[in-house]
Amino acid sequence: MKSLNDLTLTIQIFKEGKQYISYNPEFDVSSCGITPEAARKNLKDAVIGFLKSAYKIGTLDEILEQAGFIHKGRSWLAPEMITLDRFSLAL
Repeated sequence: MKSLNDLTLTIQIFKEGKQYISYNPEFDVSSCGITPEAARKNLKDAVIGFLKSAYKIGTLDEILEQAGFIHKGRSWLAPEMITLDRFSLAL
């Protein structure tokens, strides 16, 4: 297996009612918690579980490539984040 040390991932956190929803767009994985910190921790656990499962069934390399990661030697390089913006629309 190529090294997965130090993967850099995106975490988005939203508030819905009394819950905080955490989302990782690279792998389309979500979780939640009663605080932003709990939602962040739960998302990290969910991503780790997702990646371990992908490794076990033999789809990890494909998933990383589809998410934009590039393998170089025995490591994976994250796609370069250029910007993260919000905008409003009036319809």
